[in-house]
Amino acid sequence: MRPTGDSRVIDRLTRLALGLLTCIGRSTVTGMLSAAGREQHDWSADYRVFSRGRFQPSELFGLVEARLLEHLPPAQAVVTALDDTKLRKTGTKIPGVSYQRDPMSPPFHTNFIRAQRFVQLSLMMPLDVNAPAAARGFPIRFRHAPPPPRPGAKASPEQLAAYRRLQKTQNLSVAGAEIIKDCRSSLDSRGAAARMLVVSVDGSYTNRTVLKDLPPRTTLIGRIRKDAKFCFPPSEQPDRGRRRDYGDAAPTPEALLKDETTPWSHVRVWASGKYHDCQYKTITSIQWRKAGAHRLLRLIVIRPLGYRLTAQSRLLYRQPAYLICTDPSLPLQTVIQDYFWRWDIEVNHRDEKQLIGVGQAQVRSKLSVELVPAFAVASYSMLLLASAQTHGFDATQPAFSVPKWRRRSVALQHRLTTGQILADLRRSQLDAPSGPLPNFDHFENRVARHKKCSKSLISRQQAIDYAMR
Repeated sequence: MRPTGDSRVIDRLTRLALGLLTCIGRSTVTGMLSAAGREQHDWSADYRVFSRGRFQPSELFGLVEARLLEHLPPAQAVVTALDDTKLRKTGTKIPGVSYQRDPMSPPFHTNFIRAQRFVQLSLMMPLDVNAPAAARGFPIRFRHAPPPPRPGAKASPEQLAAYRRLQKTQNLSVAGAEIIKDCRSSLDSRGAAARMLVVSVDGSYTNRTVLKDLPPRTTLIGRIRKDAKFCFPPSEQPDRGRRRDYGDAAPTPEALLKDETTPWSHVRVWASGKYHDCQYKTITSIQWRKAGAHRLLRLIVIRPLGYRLTAQSRLLYRQPAYLICTDPSLPLQTVIQDYFWRWDIEVNHRDEKQLIGVGQAQVRSKLSVELVPAFAVASYSMLLLASAQTHGFDATQPAFSVPKWRRRSVALQHRLTTGQILADLRRSQLDAPSGPLPNFDHFENRVARHKKCSKSLISRQQAIDYAMR
C-alpha cells in the first residue's frame, strides 16, 4: 500500500526513510542520503521534498492506521494515548523554536531550554485481546504545536492584546482537541465509525478545552487534580426560578482516597512487564463544571503500589492516581488497563529521540522544521508495523542470535525492542547484494579552472594606442 502522489516523490521518500533507519551517525538529511548511497548525487531534490512540502505526513500515518485497523478485532475499541514532546534546538532563527520549561529539570529548580514542541497520538495495539496483556504504541499523528511568539518589552497594548488572543488559540489543549477530532474523522472515513475511540491523556489535557470539544463516540480517560470539585446530578428541580444544572457537592479525589467507609476493590492489569492487582475506589455519574452539566463522569482513585528497591529494603509507595472517564458504563478493568497502556507513548518518545534521531536534522525553512520530524516519526511507525507484520505482534525473540551476556534479559522480555528491530533491518541491508557502482560523471564538473588570469597576448603600448584611437 503506497501513498498517492508523484512516483518520484514516493521513491525519494522511500530511500530517505530507509537511509534514516539504517543511518549509524546523526540522523540529519545528509546522514539519510549517505546511508542510502546518494552522497555523490545531486541532493537538492531531496531537500526540496521537505522545504516545498511535496508530501503530507497524514498520508504516511494513514497507511499505518489503515493496517492497524485490519489487525484489530471488529468489536475492539481503538485505544490511543495523547501527549506532547519537545525537541531541543540551539539555533535562534529556527521557526517555531522558543524558550520552554525543561521537563528533565529537578523539581526544586526549573530550567529552560530552546526547543520545538510537538503533539503526538499513538495507537495502542494489545499483544493479546483475550486477557490483560502488554501493548505496543504505533504513532499515527505528530504535529508541530509552537507557542505564539512573545512580544518584546516595548510592545504596544495592541500587540499584547493580540498575543493574549493567540495564546487562547495556539496552545497544547487546542492542538490536542484538533488531533482527537481528526482521528475520529479518519476512523469514520475508513469504515470504523462503529468503533469507540478511547484517548488516554495526562493532567495537562484534562481541561475545559478538550472535554467540551470531544467528538461523538469518543471516550477520554485523564488524570485529575486531587482537589478537583465534583457535583452529583440534581435530584429534584425547584418549583419556581431557574432550573438547577448541578446538585450537591461530591467528594474530591483526595477525600475519596481517605474515606474509610468506602471499601477498596481489586482489578488485575498488566503494567511494567508483569501483572498487578490494583486497588481502586470509584464514584460514578458525577458532574464537573469544566466538562459541562450534560456530561456524566466516573471518578477513579487508584491506590499507590508498594515496591522495594532491594529484597531487604523497606516498602516504598508511589503516588496515587486520580482518573476521570467520560463513559461511566465502561468496565473498570478496561478503563484502568487502557490508562496503564498510556506509558508506551513515553517509550515512543524515548525511541524516537535516542534511536531514530528525531530532531537531529539541521533544517531552517518553515516547512522543513515541521515535516522532517514528522517524516522521521512516520518512518519509525512504519518500522514497527513492518516488524509486526513480519514476525507477529506478539513476537518476543529477535531473528538473530544475541550475545551470551544478553540472553537472560532477552528471554524475559515480552516483546521485541526497537533496538532489536533496527539491528534486524541493518543486518538485512548488509546481507543484501550490492549492485554495480553508479557513474558519477553527471554530478561533478571536471572543467579545469585557474585561480590566476591568463597573460595578455598584446603589449601595454599596443593597448594604449588602441584606446587612444
